[in-house]
Amino acid sequence: MSAHRCGMVAVIGRPNVGKSTLINAVMDRKVSIVTAKPQTTRHRILAVHTADDTQIIFVDTPGLHRQAGKAMNRVMNRTAANALADADLVLFVSDVTRWTIEDEDVLKRLKDCKAPVVALLNKVDKVQPKEKLLEALSTMAARHDFAEIVPISAMKRDNLQQLMALIPSFLPESPPLFPPDMHTDRSAEFHAAEVIREKLTESLHQELPYGLTVQVERYVTEGRGVAINAIIWVERDSQKGIVVGKKGAVLKKVGRAARLEIAEQLGRPVHLEMWVKVKANWADNEKDLLRLGYDVP
Repeated sequence: MSAHRCGMVAVIGRPNVGKSTLINAVMDRKVSIVTAKPQTTRHRILAVHTADDTQIIFVDTPGLHRQAGKAMNRVMNRTAANALADADLVLFVSDVTRWTIEDEDVLKRLKDCKAPVVALLNKVDKVQPKEKLLEALSTMAARHDFAEIVPISAMKRDNLQQLMALIPSFLPESPPLFPPDMHTDRSAEFHAAEVIREKLTESLHQELPYGLTVQVERYVTEGRGVAINAIIWVERDSQKGIVVGKKGAVLKKVGRAARLEIAEQLGRPVHLEMWVKVKANWADNEKDLLRLGYDVP
């Protein structure tokens, strides 16, 4: 009988490259929120995948980015860097259709990484003709001494079984670190706040999603259902009106979408109430970030 393996697998890459989509796909459940906008993931989230003889602890990280002007951006970069330091294996995710200077920045950080690095070329379903994929694999191999290079499509779930079969060989022999029925280290309150923020990010345009955050103040089981009170924090008064919308239309739409998703995940009715409040420049104040539930390394 083979020894049990368990370890931390950091999923690293520039913003909006498919890291959270990948983790949700291999977990076969929604652990991290996903939107089409960059920097949707702001927190370090553990996703625990347990099998008979392995436990893979995926660490979903914020995308590493160059423009770290605000405290929140600096905190996100430090969070991702810390995940690298703790990892037994690093999955470096890039978009096979587009290599950017931000990808180059991430790769520079990996030069000093002590853990083996597996490169994942994501979105291979978009490569036409398929001969171009061989060229992309060859180009990637020349960039760094990767332990492996694996072409995948997180969205279409292409090649993910092969990836999951590959990972245990890089992990140390160890008993499991988490109970077998645990899928994430984050609470139900955290997940509710993230679902609300996801729906806001999808409904609002331009820069506003980066100026808001969600804090769940109350989360209680009432009979068969759950009652949730949440505050949506924005940085300026002008943003408050946009989030509420004309006659409350945006807030109603977001509230309904969030309530339905949370209820579906919990398998029970949800009563959701939300308020929009202003906290000036919260995203550029580390003390505010700490109060609002951000990990400040």
